[in-house]
Amino acid sequence: MNQNSPIDRPSPNGALPVYWVGPRCLAGDDGRLYDTVADTLTGLGWTALTIVRGLHEDTEFDDVLEDRQVLRSTVLHVSPDGLRWAQWMLADEPFHLGGLPMAWQVCAREDRSDMTARWSAYFTPGLPGEAVADFLLALDARDRPATSFGGPDRVLDAVTAKGWFRDIDQPAAGATDPTFTSHLAFGEVPPLIQDGDPSVLTVGPEEAGPMGWQAWSQPAPDAPYLWAASFSAGVPADLVAAFAASLSSTAPVLRRVLPESTKDRLLRAPA
Repeated sequence: MNQNSPIDRPSPNGALPVYWVGPRCLAGDDGRLYDTVADTLTGLGWTALTIVRGLHEDTEFDDVLEDRQVLRSTVLHVSPDGLRWAQWMLADEPFHLGGLPMAWQVCAREDRSDMTARWSAYFTPGLPGEAVADFLLALDARDRPATSFGGPDRVLDAVTAKGWFRDIDQPAAGATDPTFTSHLAFGEVPPLIQDGDPSVLTVGPEEAGPMGWQAWSQPAPDAPYLWAASFSAGVPADLVAAFAASLSSTAPVLRRVLPESTKDRLLRAPA
């Protein structure tokens, strides 16, 4: 931060200054990705369940903290109808996407007779929590969480309406933001992305895998990703469009913590 700028100086009580910043896709998660999403789900009436694994058994050394350490825990949020759920998986040895660990996994099934999820969506740290929250708000509002409405154009229209550019080589399958650092593309789904289609498990090594929407931000060539998101083939297009519209929104967001890799690209004003 520029120490000579009045909006960068700490407040008299030592609290970090608060900014309105944009563009949203480069604003990071403010270190609050769990809180932002969990608060949204609580407001929707979803139930939070904490799953603890790896708790050491009590010993004669009960007063020693290490002997009672919780090794891993996850938090599962379930909708009132039981058809959709979101799991905070960052503490549970998640797999990685774009070199980043998965933080939230969101799943849904069509009805209670489904034994497994019809689709899954994954979000890493660094992703603006507003985009994940808006994805979940759209999911919660649906009567049929696994039925798709609209096609790929709906997703691309959501971002091009906010000034993103369609991919020159594949205009029907991708778009990038005006800074050319954040991307949205329809392509082969990465390994380990779960989907309800059983044919996904039988794809041969020389065959193309299932197709789904992927999003990521890379502030500079060969630089680490700021964030990534992956949607399995079964995720309804209108839900991806809700995520994309929020991600590309031109409305500023409040931030105290700015990503080191993008803070010089952000427009900011004191809140």
